[in-house]
Amino acid sequence: MLTRIKDLATTLAPRLIEIRRHIHSHPELSGQEYQTAAFVAGVLSSSGLHVLEGVGKTGVIGELQGTSNKDERLLAIRTDMDALPIQERTRLDFISRAEGIMHACGHDVHTTVGLGTAMVLSQMAEELPGRVRFLFQPAEEIAQGACWMVKDGAMEDVSAILGLHVFPSIPGGSIGVRYGALTAAADDLEIIIIGESGHGARPHEAVDAIWIAAQVITTLQQAISRTQNPLRPVVLSIGQINGGRAPNVIADQVRLLGTVRSLHPETRANLPNWIEKIVANVCNSYGAKYQVHYRRGVPSVQNDYELTQLLQVAAEEAWGSDRVQVLPEPSLGAEDFSVYLEHAPGSMFRLGVGFKDKVTNHPLHHPQFEVDESAIVTGVVTLAYTAYRFFLKKVGV
Repeated sequence: MLTRIKDLATTLAPRLIEIRRHIHSHPELSGQEYQTAAFVAGVLSSSGLHVLEGVGKTGVIGELQGTSNKDERLLAIRTDMDALPIQERTRLDFISRAEGIMHACGHDVHTTVGLGTAMVLSQMAEELPGRVRFLFQPAEEIAQGACWMVKDGAMEDVSAILGLHVFPSIPGGSIGVRYGALTAAADDLEIIIIGESGHGARPHEAVDAIWIAAQVITTLQQAISRTQNPLRPVVLSIGQINGGRAPNVIADQVRLLGTVRSLHPETRANLPNWIEKIVANVCNSYGAKYQVHYRRGVPSVQNDYELTQLLQVAAEEAWGSDRVQVLPEPSLGAEDFSVYLEHAPGSMFRLGVGFKDKVTNHPLHHPQFEVDESAIVTGVVTLAYTAYRFFLKKVGV
């Protein structure tokens, strides 16, 4: 079976590269993936899958029913489609044709791998024991698309789910698996410091919101190192500060905007109260008032042990153990694949796309980000073979 999957993927490789380059040349922002979705739906339909469009606003579902030894379980495979508001600065022949928009996070590769996996499995449906549902998700970059898809029923009856994300620090042709936490939870934070205005020459008659905001930022950062478990990391970043009216007027209000990232659910649950207590203590000390608005974003991706082991074994059989890395550390980046994991167990792996002969492989979200396209076949074979093996073992139930 592995030989057949590899042969099918190799035969499809030129077409898959064409697909990836077409998608790369025509990127669309989150929630605006209309042309990408129509293209995806067309490829899925031509491969004989049952297709649903407009799922999760601009998402697409393709469903494949195997015909051999029917297994009641349903395996989902998720890939995302949206691009970023970045002006591309590569020299590729198929550079983005959309001004200020670029597939700088590899979602063009993700979509292509998802399509390639569907194309391969559709040609061996008679040997596929169960159902596979392909989720082509919009709006991952704004962490909304997975929620939209789930709301529209994308996870109904799903027994397990698989996903992937490109990784430029792993060479093309290799993959990385991670047991447990793969990515961090990412929440949004807004803090408003309310002081009293006054003349810049008489600060003692006012309550300086800018100075107090500086104390809040400093205290929060210092408190992390002394009140949070260092083995359970928290990263709090204030990325925007707004306040003040004039150079000679004490500011009466400052607004701080930032993000809070964490890996462990227990730590995350306590962070809103922890932050508010620190803000309250600082503000009370200097006579200011405050508001804290903590908005929960996506949770941490927690890979299921059995499904991750299944992925690792399938990849090692396909490519050899020297091309499969067990990643020792998680990422503090966020990924809304975690939303699906609230409905079924799953695992996401890292698909290596780095060039072996390059001194520098630019990181994700960089205007010169490029991928080794040989990784597409690696991803297709890994997912297709893992899907086949899934139905031979009682995992994800």
